Amino acid sequence: MNNIYGLTRDKLKDYFLSIHEKDFKAIQIFEWIYEKKVKKFSDMTNIKKELIEKLENEFSFDLMKIIKKEEDIKTKKYLLELADKNLIEVVLMEHDYGVSLCVSSQIGCNMGCTFCESGKEKVVRNLEVHEMVGQVLLIEEDIKKRIDSVVIMGIGEPLDNYDNVMDFIRIINDPKGLKIGARHITVSTCGLIDKMEKLSNENIQINLAISLHFADNEVRSQLMPINKVYNLDLLTHAIKAYITKTNRRISIEYVMIKGVNDSVEDALALAKLLKGLNIYVNLIPYNQTTGEFREATKEQTDAFYQELIRNKINVTKRREFGSNIKAACGQLRSNERRTNI
Repeated sequence: MNNIYGLTRDKLKDYFLSIHEKDFKAIQIFEWIYEKKVKKFSDMTNIKKELIEKLENEFSFDLMKIIKKEEDIKTKKYLLELADKNLIEVVLMEHDYGVSLCVSSQIGCNMGCTFCESGKEKVVRNLEVHEMVGQVLLIEEDIKKRIDSVVIMGIGEPLDNYDNVMDFIRIINDPKGLKIGARHITVSTCGLIDKMEKLSNENIQINLAISLHFADNEVRSQLMPINKVYNLDLLTHAIKAYITKTNRRISIEYVMIKGVNDSVEDALALAKLLKGLNIYVNLIPYNQTTGEFREATKEQTDAFYQELIRNKINVTKRREFGSNIKAACGQLRSNERRTNI
């Protein structure tokens, strides 16, 4: 049985046409499930009985289950169990400007970044569209609030699950869906250049974040295997092409790791790499995982920040979220799996 949350409005229109129904019924269904939060076809009073029976036989409203929740100041970390018993996680962050949700796109991650907990486990499978939409719906239900923005930066490499991620975006962005504005949706990638090019042709004004983290090819290749395929020269060229095509500024994610990428010399190398590009750098505190890496000191981060400012690079320092609740990508899932082994 298919899950109703996995269909974009266009795909739902195609379904209705395929069964010789009017395609406007897709709008009606979207209004019921996303605006009125109805979870049974039988509650849809403007849908005829015969069609309701057919829909009930073909589609479910199943969502995953919350099996653990940890809370910190303005941060909640959820561990979710899918229908096949696999685990994923999402992080809720409350900002002055609204509620943001960081969602997962895969079970595990094939990118193998050595400093990332998710990268220590290979992909089990891609998440289906309904499993990504379900993350938003389930957390909205739990907090009794609307999610204002979504970042696809949880477990997995989003562009490695490109088609499903794009359908997810279409559903949450749909004015008859979850109505999250495109500029409040961010997709993160460690640098899948072929998919970045594809994304630049989608004609949707979402935000793109590049998990760069290192401005030296040798170091980046050691810690982020993707750099052996798409090195920094290729990646910066792709960033420039993406900006030119979309006229959108790109966020450069840079996690501050003590003694690895936090020196003033590293800041100078980063400034040289990004000079002239329409980007801003987001300096991220490192949430310690089970490995040997540690968070850069406040003093070193401040010096790094000031060096970028001196070199006229737009830069922000992200406030630390959820260090007390294992909010780094994949930590809660990994801990749960180790406990049950």
